[in-house]
Amino acid sequence: MFDQPFARPSFLQRRDPRLRVAAATALAVALAFLQQIPSCCLGLGLGCGLLALARPPLRPLLRRLLAVNAFLCVLWLTTPWTTPGAPLWQWGFLTVTDAGLRLSLLTTLKSNAMLCGFLALIATMSLPELGHALERLRCPDKLVHLFLFTGRHIHLLAEEWRVLMTAARLRGFRPRSSLHTYRTLASLLGLLLVRSHERARRTREAMLLRGFSGRFRSVTRFAVRPSDILFFLGLLLCLGGVLWTEYLCAQS
Repeated sequence: MFDQPFARPSFLQRRDPRLRVAAATALAVALAFLQQIPSCCLGLGLGCGLLALARPPLRPLLRRLLAVNAFLCVLWLTTPWTTPGAPLWQWGFLTVTDAGLRLSLLTTLKSNAMLCGFLALIATMSLPELGHALERLRCPDKLVHLFLFTGRHIHLLAEEWRVLMTAARLRGFRPRSSLHTYRTLASLLGLLLVRSHERARRTREAMLLRGFSGRFRSVTRFAVRPSDILFFLGLLLCLGGVLWTEYLCAQS
């Protein structure tokens, strides 16, 4: 999610990263508790509004939306038939229930709302910026280190795997449903783990030689401005309106 196309100048890009992380957390927690269709629609509208403020590039945005909604399509193909409830339509032994359709719709609305919010608030940061923000928010140091190292090295491991697969194909390897294929892939995976361990050891030694003491030092200094506070309070006010709509719908 943290790639360069989303890190572009925008209104949200100028907001303090710590407040953006806090806002994304509040948005996810509030949306997770919604159980009414109107409040979920308002939450989706809020996520789309944040996405408009972030001004993301269209093609990477559509790719991510398609990936999430492709999984939700599988949910729509199974949940309406398997959830107990009042039948709406029946064909043979297949029965579509109102509870299944409602659950699928709720999941779709909330998932897309959270995705839009996180793409707008979190994906517009670089990986080191987000790690620094998490550290300043007093997240556990080990968790921040694990997050940063994973984000840094997962691309290197993917490149290492590509090199291993290329070398195997140059030696005549063709993946098939056979025991030889499974053994070859297991050997390549084991070799990748060994190389990953060696790379991690070299990285640790290089960091110790440079004076690493268990804490990252950053030259960036975050500063909360009045516009950041107004944005955060405005988002909390919008979330309060969504939760109030949820309460009114639940009482009616």
